Order: sequence, then structure tokens, then C-alpha cells
Amino acid sequence: MRAYQKFAYVYDELMEDMPYADWIGFAEAAWDKHGRPKTVAELGCGTGSITIPLVNAGYQVTGIDLSEDMLSVAQSKMEATAQGHRLYREGSIRWVRQDMRSWELAEPVDSVISFCDCINYVLEQEEVSAVFARSYAGLKPGGTFLFDVHHPDTLRRYDEEQPFVLDEPRIAYIWTCDFDEERCEIEHHLSIFAREAGGHAESAALYERFEETHVQRAYDPDWMKAELVRTGFRDVKCYADFKWIPAEAGAQRLFYVAVK
Repeated sequence: MRAYQKFAYVYDELMEDMPYADWIGFAEAAWDKHGRPKTVAELGCGTGSITIPLVNAGYQVTGIDLSEDMLSVAQSKMEATAQGHRLYREGSIRWVRQDMRSWELAEPVDSVISFCDCINYVLEQEEVSAVFARSYAGLKPGGTFLFDVHHPDTLRRYDEEQPFVLDEPRIAYIWTCDFDEERCEIEHHLSIFAREAGGHAESAALYERFEETHVQRAYDPDWMKAELVRTGFRDVKCYADFKWIPAEAGAQRLFYVAVK
């Protein structure tokens, strides 16, 4: 499981091109089909880049993450606006440090979401089953469980296309991978160079270097669907790449929609 520390404070800068609006759009479309929720739990909420827009759109959201640092960044982002202060007072947003394999809230919610391939960080089948079971238990009857994961071939492409390099004035990284075909598991190694605050002249800029290792595993799509059904979910569907089309070979991200 991931537990971002220093990485949390440069995460938004590195991920600024991520399609957060598309994830939110997928959730909204799923809710149009299956019932619009009032309360939402987001597993692996990170720095709140999906959580906060959902709260601003009128949902009551609990952001759940294992990393205190990511939650701290998320709370600071939310508190930075007058809107954020008002929504805190109304109880529309809260942040909870929990493991998605054992998460639990006092009251069940209308929808559980987990985007940005968070479930790929769960490295054993029985632990994925635990996430499904906890999500089923945490939903009201008729509630929806929405999540996305990398297709197994996406991890293989990472291995084939590495190394990856970013070279920007404020931040840079070197990213390499080690892939275990038998487990369909990939270990990402990042050397990150973040510019320190206070520097003025480009030639005099100082950078802090730190290392991050993140491990992800991809699972057979048929097993995922069967396990959701075994858990008790109904109307389980798998779609591809933010689109309402059945997932087939060539898909990069798999989107699952399941109803309690």
C-alpha cells in the first residue's frame, strides 16, 4: 500500500495534467444511471483533487487515505477558500486516515468511489477482496461502487517504454520500473528533484533530491468482476478509458460499476 510522505507535497505539481474532470464526469454519468447520491466515500482520496470538486458540487464527501501527508495537503487546499470554511461548518467534507482494506464509517454512504488506479496499490488478491467487502458493507442498499484500475497490459507498457524523464524548472524526475510478469506487478523507482523555496536566479537554484518507490499490481478483469459478484454486488459492469463502452483488448484503464 502507498503511504506518500515528501511526495505528497509535490504530488499536485507532478499530476497537474491528470484528467480529474474526466473521473468526476464518469462518476456523475454513473450516478445518473443508478441514482444520484447525497453521501460519498472516496478511497485513496490523495490531495483531494476529486474530493474537493465533488464537495463544491453539493455532495457530502468523506475523503479516506492512508497517508497523513496527503490528507494534510488536501485539507490545506480545502481550507484555502472561503467556500471551504463554509463547507466544513456544514459538515459537507471530512478527511479520515484509514486503510482501504479495513475502512469503516459510522454510517453507510450512498456511493463509494476509488479513482486514479488506487486499487492497483493493493498487492494481494485477498486484500482486493477485503476492499470489495468493506465497500459493500459501507454502502446503503442500492448504493454504487465505482473504481478504476490499470489494465494488466498497461503495466507491461510501462515496463517496455521506461525510463521516463521530466525536466522542468521547478521539478524533475527520473522514473524507472521493474516488472514481475508472473504476478503482473510493477515496481516504480523515482528520483525526484524539487526546487527549494526562496531561490531567485536560475543558476543559483537549489534542489532537494528524494527517492520514492511505488508498487502496483494488475488483476485479471474477469477475476475482478467475479469477485465483485461473489461479494454480493449486482449489475457489475466493466468499461474502458472513461467511455461507456465494454472493456476489450487495448484498454488502458478499466472502470468498474457495481451496485449493492
